[in-house]
Amino acid sequence: MTTKALLEHGIRANKMQFILQLMQVFLVGLTIGSMRIVIPGLAETEFGLAKQQFFLLASFVVVFGLVKAVMNLLAGKLSDLYGRKNVLVVGWLVAVPIPFMLLYAPDWNWVIAATFLLGLNQGLAWSMALNSKLDLAGSTQKGLVNGLNEFSGYAAVGIAGVVTAYFVNLYGAREGLFIFGSAVILTGLMMAVFLIKDTMSWMERHQQAAEPVEPQTLRQLFKSASWQDGNLQALNQAGLVEKFTDALIWIFLPVYFLSQGLSLVEGSAVIMIYAVVWGALQLVTGPLSDRIGRKGLVVWGMWLCGLGVLAIPLTQGSFLWSMEAALIGVGMAMLYPNLGASISDFSPVRHRASLIGIYRFWRDLGYAIGALLMGSIVQVFDSMDMAFWLVGILMLLSGLWVQRVLPKKTAS
Repeated sequence: MTTKALLEHGIRANKMQFILQLMQVFLVGLTIGSMRIVIPGLAETEFGLAKQQFFLLASFVVVFGLVKAVMNLLAGKLSDLYGRKNVLVVGWLVAVPIPFMLLYAPDWNWVIAATFLLGLNQGLAWSMALNSKLDLAGSTQKGLVNGLNEFSGYAAVGIAGVVTAYFVNLYGAREGLFIFGSAVILTGLMMAVFLIKDTMSWMERHQQAAEPVEPQTLRQLFKSASWQDGNLQALNQAGLVEKFTDALIWIFLPVYFLSQGLSLVEGSAVIMIYAVVWGALQLVTGPLSDRIGRKGLVVWGMWLCGLGVLAIPLTQGSFLWSMEAALIGVGMAMLYPNLGASISDFSPVRHRASLIGIYRFWRDLGYAIGALLMGSIVQVFDSMDMAFWLVGILMLLSGLWVQRVLPKKTAS
């Protein structure tokens, strides 16, 4: 095969590597999904947290968000220096100790330490898999790439939550997490080492075809994307606030459902609806945005999420909660891939990895900020309902910001 053929852009032309990169994101999703539902649900019985220690319960998500945000910021620049594949492999290597730490954890501090490593894994491995797929794909396939990427990752998050809950029922909390987590992490590492190719050459070919732009430092790009460029600023704040919704579902929803009489498996099944609907519909909403534009999908996605979150404490029963979880999943499917694709629309190819990294920094910092806000307000008022009201209102206001600032059609 010629070098030209090897460097041809497009999903179809690079389908095998593209599928392998999707599998990498799926495995990263399984890794985080195994911790998202089970750890909060077992915080009291396995790790000694009292029912009212809401701020401490939120602490592991604060750590995850901070670490992942920083790694997202650095991952693009690291991959430019050392290659996409090398950063991906390191991302899996740092995850190897996680199952062992949870198996032998004597207290909640070990959970926080394991979450630190989980943030490193997510920030490096997920970022590299996404950037690699953008390198391989054609320039008009950004929405489709983001849709497929987020479908693969977040469908895995939902599946892992339920599968791990069953493993916990069969083998016990620590053993169930250990068996599932070890198998997933080792599979991801072996694939990264032996099957994944580095895509820097495809990125360089994209760059050759693009209009030349002046080189900028990461500091310059961060300043522009965060404060000077109104479009990027609107998208970055929306990314930050939408993570409040995901942090709410991660931290408080399993505990909330347990407090309402659902079992761990029943609560996990409801939360899985959110993740699977979110993941599956991105197969539609991502490519749809390439045709109709991204703004309407982002704005209405923010508003649907906000309304779904507000509805949960106002209703009772697994059927209504399932419907509301599905509504939030629809909203996330509309906004999530298209926020990332919109960042790509406004990013020169030369700076795309760094600007996506900056967006992902602000987005995942939302885990930490959201967890701190929710943990504090719930602790003060001694009511989990306050977290739902806080997040729902902020989602509505954030969507309004995007509606007022972003151009009508953002797809390039």
